[in-house]
Amino acid sequence: MYTLQQPDPDYVVNALWQVTGVDGEYTANIGGNTTFNSADQEGPVTPYASLTQAQVIGWIPESAITSAQACVQGQIDSMITPPVSPANTALPWSQA
Repeated sequence: MYTLQQPDPDYVVNALWQVTGVDGEYTANIGGNTTFNSADQEGPVTPYASLTQAQVIGWIPESAITSAQACVQGQIDSMITPPVSPANTALPWSQA
């Protein structure tokens, strides 16, 4: 996490996060980051040393997590069933 010393000591302004998915032998992950603005602060500020993982995860918009999960699932699906790529085939009328 990235912090500033105002409006409070170690005020979190950015959290980097990662979503990881595992399906048997296949693992995929994607990272993201969420920025915070003190103008959006509601309620008291929790001291940095007292923050919990669950609290910080709760600050990340659900839509960002859902989107990241879908991307991770897409990566895993592509590993399980690789997409078919067309082959560059010589023209039938060309001389070899």
